[in-house]
Amino acid sequence: MTAKDDKPSKLYAYQLGVDDYVVKPFDMDVFILKVSAMLRRAGIEASKQLTVGNLSMNAEEHTAYLNGEELSLTVREFDLLFKLLSYPKKTFTRSALMDEFWDYDSSATSRTVDVYMAKLREKTSDCDGFDIVTVHGLGYKAVLK
Repeated sequence: MTAKDDKPSKLYAYQLGVDDYVVKPFDMDVFILKVSAMLRRAGIEASKQLTVGNLSMNAEEHTAYLNGEELSLTVREFDLLFKLLSYPKKTFTRSALMDEFWDYDSSATSRTVDVYMAKLREKTSDCDGFDIVTVHGLGYKAVLK
């Protein structure tokens, strides 16, 4: 999204690999439709179910099953795991995870994220489809096997 509406700026952006170029001011309805189309093409539209190896998750029901048996996860553990598995190989920084899953007035620190990841690794140790990997100095990502 930019205020630059000249042809050279647009061409340069597309050469760099952007999927779309939106010039300000823009129509919010059109913008939302463009984003929805991009998510649909990327296959990450609004999927509420996720299966990775022997783990299946349903975001509407907030349930996870490992080898067909329900996996006991807290709401925050479920949300963190669903997020990681929705974007495999993408590294999420501790601060980005804190911003998304903890309130600003929370006494949690970035080390709290580490504790949750350790719990998730323990609870999903029998999963055969992914590993939760620490990206040194940054955060975490799910890597599919």
